[in-house]
Amino acid sequence: MSNPTPRASIKLPGDFTFGHVRPDHKKVDPTELPAPLGPLAAFVGDWVGNGFNTIFRPDNSVTPTPLPNPVPAPVPPATLDNILELNLTSESLSFSPSLGSVPNRGTTPQGDIFLNGVPYLQTVQDTTIHGESVGIHVEPGIWIHIPATTVPPINQETVARMASIPHGTTIEAQGVFGSKDGPPTIDPVNITPFVTGSNPQKLITFPSQTATNANTPRIPQDLTSFIAAGTITQPLLDDPNSLLRSHISKQNIIKTVAIVISTAPPPPPPPPTLFGGGTDNIAFLLGQPAATAPNAQTLQMTATFWIETVEEIIEVPPFTVGQAPFLIQATPSVPGQSVPTFSITPPWDLDKPHKIKVHFTQIQYTQTVLLNFAGLTWPHVSVNTLVPADDIIVPHSVWK
Repeated sequence: MSNPTPRASIKLPGDFTFGHVRPDHKKVDPTELPAPLGPLAAFVGDWVGNGFNTIFRPDNSVTPTPLPNPVPAPVPPATLDNILELNLTSESLSFSPSLGSVPNRGTTPQGDIFLNGVPYLQTVQDTTIHGESVGIHVEPGIWIHIPATTVPPINQETVARMASIPHGTTIEAQGVFGSKDGPPTIDPVNITPFVTGSNPQKLITFPSQTATNANTPRIPQDLTSFIAAGTITQPLLDDPNSLLRSHISKQNIIKTVAIVISTAPPPPPPPPTLFGGGTDNIAFLLGQPAATAPNAQTLQMTATFWIETVEEIIEVPPFTVGQAPFLIQATPSVPGQSVPTFSITPPWDLDKPHKIKVHFTQIQYTQTVLLNFAGLTWPHVSVNTLVPADDIIVPHSVWK
């Protein structure tokens, strides 16, 4: 095992499988095929990766965040009401077996449909300070696949993610998916806040977004060592998705499935796909009076997940049948990138190095959560590239 550390997961009873109750209250034939999963069929097992997270969070005079360097007083009427927190992250994403066939009952003229889903547990730790880590996010949830319907409500095949966040927010984000040959197209993402209700027309840039400014409300304040190491740089602050592009810069990605989800439907004109979903917050986040002076209202979440098939050429050293398998890591595109480990047992003796072609799946994502407080809408952006946590057993078929 490449990662022997115990992993958290959503555990269901071993004999639990969703089905529907028959009129005679007998169990449905177990040979009946479960509902399809669509692209969610790739969400299997345990995944790990090192990514990046940015969040502007509220700061206040009652419980102010202590900072090592003095911050100049803002020019009135501005106030010191926010801190930009930057996190280099270590993430674990664990999927449980699929649920089977989850019945959803229709109302005439709509017949019943059957969903299938994959429970998951995501944990994220901040590893910005070398040698230390602290948990900053845990998210239990379920991905579900919704089949197409041909009578009202007419809709194409979609997927949705349902999640609970312990700060007091739940989300349901629905979306569509598609596939193409080759690598993904990963557009830039902007963390700059904007005036609430302006639909990022009135951007408000803060000094904390300048990497070389060490006297600003930011954690960490002084980024000198991170800039030198290439881990937190101005280009990364300008566009966190640049980390994803760097992770695949030297990879040969032969196929990509893209899943695009949101808690809110796209702006007009309305798309042919119907969207549900939304966000819910506890009263503390909504503030008093509710949503007019929020402490930190989660307004919306959008995310894109790319499921990528990566082709890797591996050179296998000389080998004698009977010896232990070789454990060989894939080649990272950039330092510090998480890559999978291959367990290779050649089917015959090798008297000299031999190159083989292997494939593995990796998951990349970019997620933007919009938070409302202090009259602005603040993008909270998280990105990562995830690979299988366990050794990938290379089949003998690659040697033919």
